[in-house]
Amino acid sequence: MNRIRKTTGGLLLLATLLACQGAAAYQANISADSRALYLRVGTGSMTSALSYNQGARPVNNTTVQTVLVNVPAGQIGNGNDLQMTGNGDLVSHIDNYLFCNPGQIYIGAFFRRPTGGGGNNNATVTANYPANLSTPGGDTIPMSQIRWVSSGNGDGPFQPFASGSFTGSGQQVAAFGRNQWNESCLTFFYGNDQVVAAGSYTNTVTYTLSAP
Repeated sequence: MNRIRKTTGGLLLLATLLACQGAAAYQANISADSRALYLRVGTGSMTSALSYNQGARPVNNTTVQTVLVNVPAGQIGNGNDLQMTGNGDLVSHIDNYLFCNPGQIYIGAFFRRPTGGGGNNNATVTANYPANLSTPGGDTIPMSQIRWVSSGNGDGPFQPFASGSFTGSGQQVAAFGRNQWNESCLTFFYGNDQVVAAGSYTNTVTYTLSAP
């Protein structure tokens, strides 16, 4: 029997509509060792200021990152994508390299296990979320209005976490083999394709890493 182990990270998405009168993808092999799962979305923590390559190891961090866009009243629903601004740590913990730029969200993961032993060697990352961003008053914006572009300082065209959009809860956003460090920087955009009521629209995305 396979027992699925998971780790999770959260991301809060906000689209604030203002009413007014007169807003190398990186993939590297790591040494096989005791079984471990690692997922970091935005800010993460290590056992010391050293990098993973220098012997530090990840520890739990419950920080939920925020991604925000303010839509000027005169631009609501005009169909022009608006870049969203994220927060969080921008440094890769594998080597303490400044991998992401301000406004981006770092995402990284690995599935570590000893060599040999057979079995499935693949891990997946999925995104789970309600279908809509919403206001306390019940107004909604579909999550399909949010997309992201994946990149990373000094990387090549391949991205372990590929560019995409929110197409439905439970969607897979990455898959990779064991003993690989995978990371990308996500820049989020709001599609702005609908005329909606002014207000603060929020939703939470939970990323889950699963491996057999």
